[in-house]
Amino acid sequence: MNETESNYDFKIDSTESMLSTIDNPFNPFDHFDEWLAYDIEKGHYSCNVLARFAHCSAELSEMENIEEINQAIDRIIEVDAEQKFIKVKRNS
Repeated sequence: MNETESNYDFKIDSTESMLSTIDNPFNPFDHFDEWLAYDIEKGHYSCNVLARFAHCSAELSEMENIEEINQAIDRIIEVDAEQKFIKVKRNS
């Protein structure tokens, strides 16, 4: 196996994503301070929710942490009974 091959049969999603809510008018990548203030004011606490689901670590690579965050966001959306959470991807 060479350096570009992988033991995995799936493609890792290396796109940076953030958890947000359907009612938040701010993009967390472009206007984080405004996004966060709105999120807290409305009682969503998206960063706290994500922290409970994502198992990031300094021992993981940056790509592994990004994938962990993406998977955690997907799990949150899957169990979100109120359907208020959304996944926002960084514009390339």
